Amino acid sequence: MSEEVEMNVENEEDVGVKVDCSDAFNTFELFGSRDEVLQWTRLLAHDIGFVVVIMRLDTNTGVRGRASFLLIACERSGEYRPKKHNLVRTCTGSRKCGCPFKLRVKPVLGGDNWMVKLICEIHNHEMAKSLVGHPYAGRLTKDEKIVVADMTKSMVKPRNILLTLKENNDNNYTTIKQIYNARHAYRSSIKGSNTEMQQLMMLLNRDQYIHWHRLKDDNVVHDLFWSHLDAIKLTNSCNLVFLIDSTYKTNRYKLLLLDIVGVTPIGMTFSTGFAYMEGEHLNNVVWALERFRVFS
Repeated sequence: MSEEVEMNVENEEDVGVKVDCSDAFNTFELFGSRDEVLQWTRLLAHDIGFVVVIMRLDTNTGVRGRASFLLIACERSGEYRPKKHNLVRTCTGSRKCGCPFKLRVKPVLGGDNWMVKLICEIHNHEMAKSLVGHPYAGRLTKDEKIVVADMTKSMVKPRNILLTLKENNDNNYTTIKQIYNARHAYRSSIKGSNTEMQQLMMLLNRDQYIHWHRLKDDNVVHDLFWSHLDAIKLTNSCNLVFLIDSTYKTNRYKLLLLDIVGVTPIGMTFSTGFAYMEGEHLNNVVWALERFRVFS
């Protein structure tokens, strides 16, 4: 079976289907900006059961031959194009089915408003019953990304972030996976070009942690100890009982995490200090305990 036939396996049930959307998209309404047209088109498409994408766009910059316009199409327009370097033929599916639906958006002559012209009103596939879980329909808006960033800084759990977004917008199709992706993108933007260790050192200095580290081969950290100023004050006040434990495989670098916990006279516990160690060898443990003894 050829690869072209394999791509169209899931679309065989749509053969001969024609869905007319002219009643919904034929309009003489004028819009104040291109973004307003996009918002109107996307909301209307969601209500019907499909997703629109920007096929082409251009902006008039004064150069001859360039004009402001926007070409909007169904996400299932066009045909699947396999990667040239993929030599192994695999039986995979594609949303692409050559859907001819298109809208052209352009500014009104002599005005600042935008008008919509329906080029083709026909879909050659059935409409989706629900867009829940659709990767494009579940994209976060700029305002929603700000909400995710603010709630991430406040240590809110992803499921609670998703619940907040859906409470604020009844037409939200975002999934929990997209929330995790947005959180990761936000944290990566904060880190910038820093490595994980550089970012950790920066945060320790910013939040006024006392820390020591040892290098291996002059550029690799293999032991790191840190403690907060408030924890040091508690350690000096309650210095009778300390519990020491270590955990394994808690990070991608497989570093050992040493946790030192203090106990107050009323039986409450508090974290005194932490240490990432290359291994649970005598040399590593002694080094961490010596750092702990400096302020205890």
